[in-house]
Amino acid sequence: MSERVAVRKTYKLFIGGKFPRSESGRSYLVQSSNVSLASRKDARDAVVAARAAVKGWAGATAYNRGQILYRVAEMLEGRREQFVALGIPGDEVDAAVDRWVWYAGWADKLAQVYGGANPVAGPYFNISAPEPTGVVAVVAPERPALLGLVSVIAPAIVTGNTVVVAASPTEPLAAVTLAEVLATSDLPGGVVNILTGAITETAPTLASHLDVNALDLTGVTDASLATDLEVKAAENLKRVLRPAPADHDWSADPGLAPMTALLETKTVWHPKGV
Repeated sequence: MSERVAVRKTYKLFIGGKFPRSESGRSYLVQSSNVSLASRKDARDAVVAARAAVKGWAGATAYNRGQILYRVAEMLEGRREQFVALGIPGDEVDAAVDRWVWYAGWADKLAQVYGGANPVAGPYFNISAPEPTGVVAVVAPERPALLGLVSVIAPAIVTGNTVVVAASPTEPLAAVTLAEVLATSDLPGGVVNILTGAITETAPTLASHLDVNALDLTGVTDASLATDLEVKAAENLKRVLRPAPADHDWSADPGLAPMTALLETKTVWHPKGV
């Protein structure tokens, strides 16, 4: 009896809650596995999916978003050994789970801390409330592969944004495996979309896309590429988060800045009752 030939896994893109291959049909080899090589059209399709998901996700209660993020943490914990098998240290997986839980806890508290009633002279209530920016394009850091990825996705979505992530081309397996976690975590399709392949191909498309509201360049290490992306983002006045410094400590307390950087504050006036 001949030995069984194992089925080699092909890692696909994650767009709109589904796992399509790249429309170009391209792939590249990472750790003996085929990984889809996203095209510019794939990037545009991901933006369409993210935009379609904005209304439902931003309109969900903060409590519900927190529940879903906590569910992600549960599923990630259950797949711990799968991530370790990909070469991610166990303590990094644990830190990624803990970070999901931390952000889940902020879902229904951030508005109380970041918003509030403003003192005004007159018979009015003046209230400032944070609202999501919309569709956020994110360039994920190369390392730490999982903790870095969680640290850019979770703060964006917990506040009601949807994201399109350009995963690290050299460390894509953590991203596509995280996509499998997200797909089984009650997260609505389109809230998180993940593209694998060359950042130099997908990121410029995302930066110049007029339906993207913010651009997170955390994982960009090439200064000239970062400048080019910022110039493209200026076309429709996108909010831009600059690349992380080389010595950034991903294990440190992230604070509120990653969440508040992707929020807009709306202030409303309402007359007081007599």
